Amino acid sequence: MPAYRVANKLSIAEAAYIAGLVDGEGSITLTRKHRNENRHLGLTISSTELQLLQFVIDAAGVGKISNKRASKPGHSHSFAYGVYNRQALQLIEQIHPHLLSYKAERCALVLSEYLRLTPRNGKYSPQLMKERKHFESRFLDIKPNNFKRE
Repeated sequence: MPAYRVANKLSIAEAAYIAGLVDGEGSITLTRKHRNENRHLGLTISSTELQLLQFVIDAAGVGKISNKRASKPGHSHSFAYGVYNRQALQLIEQIHPHLLSYKAERCALVLSEYLRLTPRNGKYSPQLMKERKHFESRFLDIKPNNFKRE
């Protein structure tokens, strides 16, 4: 058994439903927790309906749900589901075929290069770091405005 939790195997219906949530209210990005650290893979979904996010966490078996502060007094209470790093990659592998937005293109790039460019021990050679930075730049350049579905 691995030392870390792995994502559950999703049914086709679960994968498609979660992909729809990600396309509509989610993000797939490379983020930092602290200013000077390397970016890591993240998949998040925001919603005012906790039961939707509870479905995701129950189906996937990984990730966490957090409360989000309302930015204005009249705004609804909302929640965010988040999963990161290799657990996010395991979920992305399953939902990727069902994504319809620019996020599908981001996922394709992640699936082809993220593991090779992300050593588990966090130690990068100068060449690997250069390749990693290039990957991050290409990933972050994939935006809604320049996506064309084939």
